[in-house]
Amino acid sequence: MIKAFMESFKIAVTSLLSNKIQSLLTMLGIIIGVASVILIISIGAGAQSLILSEIKSLGTNLIAILPGHSEEGSFSPTNSFGVTTLKYEDALALTDNRDIPNIEAVTAYSKGFGVVEWKSETYNTTLTGTTASHLDVMGGDLEEGHFFNSEEEKRFIRIAVLGSAVRKELFGYSDAIGQKIKINDYVFEVIGVMKERGNVILEDYDDQIFIPLRTAQRILGVNYVGLIRVKVTSEEDIYQVEENIKTILREQHDIKNRKGENDDFMVQNIAKALDMITEITNSLRYFLAIMAGLSLVVGGIGIMNIMLISVTERTREIGLRKAVGAKSLHVLGQFLMEAIFVTVIGGVTGIILGIILSILIATGAHLLGYDWDFIISLNSIFLALGVSAGVGLFFGFYPAVKASKLDPITALRYE
Repeated sequence: MIKAFMESFKIAVTSLLSNKIQSLLTMLGIIIGVASVILIISIGAGAQSLILSEIKSLGTNLIAILPGHSEEGSFSPTNSFGVTTLKYEDALALTDNRDIPNIEAVTAYSKGFGVVEWKSETYNTTLTGTTASHLDVMGGDLEEGHFFNSEEEKRFIRIAVLGSAVRKELFGYSDAIGQKIKINDYVFEVIGVMKERGNVILEDYDDQIFIPLRTAQRILGVNYVGLIRVKVTSEEDIYQVEENIKTILREQHDIKNRKGENDDFMVQNIAKALDMITEITNSLRYFLAIMAGLSLVVGGIGIMNIMLISVTERTREIGLRKAVGAKSLHVLGQFLMEAIFVTVIGGVTGIILGIILSILIATGAHLLGYDWDFIISLNSIFLALGVSAGVGLFFGFYPAVKASKLDPITALRYE
């Protein structure tokens, strides 16, 4: 049995090597399919790692409060557009309330777009109205100057802290502290410049101007906030704090129903966001891998077509082998061996190509400043090899059976 197997293997290898171009074309579909599977799984894992690491960098002890009602199990409000139910006073109520002892800091936001001017320089950027506790909740460091304090926040004075990108656009690397700038035609004094931070959860922290919340509301012409963030002292307390926040806000908004059916706000925490994003990105990764895997089916069809052509071209060879004593099982084994050999070699080549492309993409992402992890799972490699061998066996079976059933006398007469 082993001797027959080795003989079939030897004949298969010799046959493939004698038709190098044909063998390479047969492998090409498998190489592309396997490389695509490896590459997409790697990109999906790297992108997932990047997103999750960005969220974790904010801390897993954060709670977000948004305006609008949400259905049970939903992560976003179902009616948030144009909803103005959150107020500055809600943030104050959470800050000052002693019924929630595990709150470390609370901040609120009103955002819009602003045109900032300094001398002849003009720049469009995000205008972020926030409270003095913004850095306590979201972190970040100052390159120079200071962030506004609670007293400055309450006095409606026009002071601004620039993101590093805004400072560069307006002042280059010259001193910005103490300079007067115009934001939407209102004069502000620059009191601080933030250190470069980059993007966090699709938000560019460098391309913003931070000003006191009440001042921003006057400039933007609003009396509501779009978001409240709460930092909890410990992740273990986060769900209890969530419930306490809901109770306080229901009192603030005079909501009688305590089951949440009439809530005009939504409370979510980072831990829940991580779980949901992980679930969504996993589903997307697997879907894309399946789509890439379909190219293996196309490659398998190519193998079957070329093997059928090979059977036709080698009809006399098959007849000669049968005439000298080869059995149908031997011929079947030879052609199956050729199909599996082609797909396995193509699979290994595809794995190597996929890994190389994954390394190049991860390296490119690092050069662009993204914290992208290079991830290649052994499961994806074993899966790609297994699928490629299975494709060879499945699509090579029909041509092999056809070859094994050839009548030796008819085959020897074939021209």
